[in-house]
Amino acid sequence: MSRQRPVATALAAALCLLTAACADSSKDENRSGGRTEAASRSGYPVTLDNCGRTETFEKAPSRVVVMNGASVAEVSTLLALGLGDKIVANQQSYGMSEVPGRAEAIKALPTGGIRLNDAYDIPREAMLGLRPDLVLSTTSYGFDEKNGFATRDQLRQVAADTYVSPQGCGQDTSKMTVADSYTLLRDMGRIFHVSDRAEKLIAASEKHIREVSAKVRGEKTPKVMVVFSNMSMGGNAFSSVVAHGIYNDILAKAGGTNAFESAAETSFADLSKEKVAATEVDALVVIGYDDPDPAAYAEKLLKEFPQWPAAEKNTYVVLSDSMYLGPSNDLAVEKIAKTLHPDAF
Repeated sequence: MSRQRPVATALAAALCLLTAACADSSKDENRSGGRTEAASRSGYPVTLDNCGRTETFEKAPSRVVVMNGASVAEVSTLLALGLGDKIVANQQSYGMSEVPGRAEAIKALPTGGIRLNDAYDIPREAMLGLRPDLVLSTTSYGFDEKNGFATRDQLRQVAADTYVSPQGCGQDTSKMTVADSYTLLRDMGRIFHVSDRAEKLIAASEKHIREVSAKVRGEKTPKVMVVFSNMSMGGNAFSSVVAHGIYNDILAKAGGTNAFESAAETSFADLSKEKVAATEVDALVVIGYDDPDPAAYAEKLLKEFPQWPAAEKNTYVVLSDSMYLGPSNDLAVEKIAKTLHPDAF
């Protein structure tokens, strides 16, 4: 039976600190100055413009609920920032990760004892019962009332802030880049007043990617098929082939190009076996999502299309969370670059 993956992951706008307004009288100036100094010391309040909504944080959230969204972007970001103890219920999990220990750390998080609804996420009444002060969703899908979820307005009424990740406002992830992963880190850093940690992670990732990209610069750019293993998202034999999104940015930084970029204008292409067979593929990137053996799927594909240069050289790499929005894109860049350009390393 094929697995259906909900369309996941949008634009989070700039984050800024609010300061108390200055008044004309000296008495108001003193009062305002005191509030400003206190805010400066605490880092709060923090105001975030997110999907056209204003969310104001008076203090660091302590009861965070992470919705499923077929992602691990949000939970991985919180863990990378050392904020796992703030999570009271997490529904995100891939069961695998390029980061040692991350899959186990995610598995160890509380789930809140929630039974997911038919839309594969936390239903409204269960969400309200968790008493969250922050709810994270990969896209606005997670706050859609028609899917049985609590809306952002309903959550605000119970004093819970909400956040939709970069490129998730319109549920169109086709323009997502690695920069969006950094935006997510920065936003969480500011919300929880750990911006120093976020900036260190971003700087380390940027440095790693620069070093890898420098090694493959000027090399021929192989044509790569990026595909989710054993998944169905449409009606054709190959409906989980990537066309656009963060995957292409990662490929470019690793010295490759998407063989199926022109096959669709959306994030994924729904392709026939004939179309796939007629396309030159120099390498495979197989993304494992809820699949215990994505490498076996890669080997099966290479046998199915022996005419591909990728099959002739057995060129493939299996990845998981580092290919998505999240804090570990630099690992995907390195692994793909080493697969496409082994002589450069």
